[in-house]
Amino acid sequence: MDSQIVEIVGPNELIRQLLCAGLEVSIPLRDRGIDVIAYADLFANVERFVARPIQMKAASNRSFGLDRKYAKFPNLLIAFVWHLDCEEPETTFALSYEEACRVAETMGYTNTTSWERGNSAQPDEPAAAAGAVASVAVPSLARNARSARVNPSPLAVS
Repeated sequence: MDSQIVEIVGPNELIRQLLCAGLEVSIPLRDRGIDVIAYADLFANVERFVARPIQMKAASNRSFGLDRKYAKFPNLLIAFVWHLDCEEPETTFALSYEEACRVAETMGYTNTTSWERGNSAQPDEPAAAAGAVASVAVPSLARNARSARVNPSPLAVS
């Protein structure tokens, strides 16, 4: 699967997971760093409209990277959609910017010239990030979103 197809399939897989979890989805018309907005509005137990912006990173296999430009978005979730073109089941992890920074630090990606200059933290070997993401014990986006049906706090704005 070429990279353009991955960039089409990734957001659709993320949206499918959010909708299956009972959330609503909005797609911004302009790309300014937010790919999807997930929100809860009509559940019987939702007292107020709750939304979270999401930046999606799709990959054929496993890949992790972080750009400092996302620090400016309050309450941003970064969703990593993996295994879009391989035998392994598709996997989605959603991290806050702070959680993604911890993964990048754990993997040593913040010890790069690019990160120090205020840009991105990227691994030399994309597959190497899998262990770090798993080590922060981040639930899948769908599981996290399902819990929002009972308690919308995973989407809540602090």
